Amino acid sequence: MDSARSLEYVLSMQGGEDDVSYAKNSYGAAAALASSKPLLTSAIYSIKLTKGCSSRLKIADLGCGVGDNTFCAVDTVVEVLRRKLAVIEPELELEVFFSDLPSNDFNTLFRSLEEKVNGSSQKYFAAGVPGSFYRRLFPKGELHVVVTMSALQWLSQIPEKVMEKGSKTWNKGRVWIQGAEKEVVEAYAEQSDKDLDEFLKCRKEEIVEGGVLFMLMGGRPSGLVSQVTDHDSRHKLLFTTLMDQAWQDLVDEGLIEEEKRDGFNIPIYLRSTEEIAAAIDRCGGFKIEKMEVLKIADPMNAKQQELMKDPESYGQAMANLAQGGLKPMVEAYLGPDLTRKLFKWYATRAADDYDGNGEL
Repeated sequence: MDSARSLEYVLSMQGGEDDVSYAKNSYGAAAALASSKPLLTSAIYSIKLTKGCSSRLKIADLGCGVGDNTFCAVDTVVEVLRRKLAVIEPELELEVFFSDLPSNDFNTLFRSLEEKVNGSSQKYFAAGVPGSFYRRLFPKGELHVVVTMSALQWLSQIPEKVMEKGSKTWNKGRVWIQGAEKEVVEAYAEQSDKDLDEFLKCRKEEIVEGGVLFMLMGGRPSGLVSQVTDHDSRHKLLFTTLMDQAWQDLVDEGLIEEEKRDGFNIPIYLRSTEEIAAAIDRCGGFKIEKMEVLKIADPMNAKQQELMKDPESYGQAMANLAQGGLKPMVEAYLGPDLTRKLFKWYATRAADDYDGNGEL
């Protein structure tokens, strides 16, 4: 993958509503949203708006994705704002902007949106805003509440250093950075710092004084070097062991060269709490009210137990989960035929490790 090329038009969750769609495979994100709801509720109650600006409020969900999760955070924000301002602003009007990369499946989102808004007692006006949240998306002082849920771990681009063949930063033999050389991880960390700095700088311009920025992202606790926080979780294998094995299977079959495999990297970096706090401090203008590390349940949760009764079903369920987050980017790099073969191998590898209890 050309690291200098913007990922905007290929990086997205898998659209639609079929078995490999993000909408059907976003259990981890749903668990994260549920765990963070008390924090989000508290944050919205703390909003301090200047007099006269509370009759019409504007909310933005950045990196909104598609599926049921898209509306969860906004529903919470809308409910809390209406409750908080019911006495002083009984005619409160709310505008909600759903924003994501142009490659997001906005068609599915909009189909769900009309039914959602029209059928809700918490009615709001809604619009879509395509674009990268690493750039300005709104005029100055336009937004009162900004939420971004399970999106900021995605980087704006692959660090160029990890594509330099033969260098210490070359991520040879892997598609992600777990287990990679220290120099590779540092290259990702450097790109992550640049991206978060830019994100915060843009939001500082767009959010009104006294507004709220709520960020939920994949991360890691203070002092942990490894990108994988829970070494007993199957989730760590989504982008590491199984994915690396599946790509190697394509190489071993002679379907791609090693160089092709080495050119693909997943643009995800899980920041530590120190890295997030340092970026907020560098930006200025924001005050951290609360920062917590939430331990999220395994994404292969009870909803998928019926799919995990035998190795083949389990392997396919794991492959579907991986495709929900990666298929569009992989398909843009390999094409549809090799992408199908890659995830077929992925399912086979997962099935091979199945122990009969849904455990790897």
